Amino acid sequence: MTKAGKKAAFNYDLDFRKINFRERPDLYRVGKGEQGVLLVEPYKTEILPHWRFKTPEIAAESSAKITELFEQYLEKEDFVGADMARKFLQMGYTRSRRYANHRSGKKYDGPVPENKKGQSGAHGREILPNEEDPVKAASAAIFKESWHKAKENKKYKELLAEFRQKYEQSEST
Repeated sequence: MTKAGKKAAFNYDLDFRKINFRERPDLYRVGKGEQGVLLVEPYKTEILPHWRFKTPEIAAESSAKITELFEQYLEKEDFVGADMARKFLQMGYTRSRRYANHRSGKKYDGPVPENKKGQSGAHGREILPNEEDPVKAASAAIFKESWHKAKENKKYKELLAEFRQKYEQSEST
């Protein structure tokens, strides 16, 4: 944590194509929520092929596999891998939930303004009405349960505290 008690920000300025975060965990930052989930290698390549949520059956299989990877990373005391698996579980929930609320997967009406691409938020666009999809809602519930178990896992929390102490605390001085 920084002096102000805030968590260290995820650094999007790194050259993610060239960094192996298994070899350089010192460059990783937890950030907020799902930040970096589709950038941090080799974890993205290891986890992404298993990330699916089209139906509850597919979501259950996906969630179980990602949870298995999460546990393998914990066994190896690979915090970055465990955190990335936790982020994929969280993203399984948030994306399933978005499709549960909006069949098209689009939350906002209209294109993203050119100067706002890559940023989240409405940016003056209208939020589309919810059209509940019970299949995607069931997928979301599966991922939500796995995500919450992961983030509350005792070993994960211990590794998170150690990681922040070792790599993120020095940023506050």
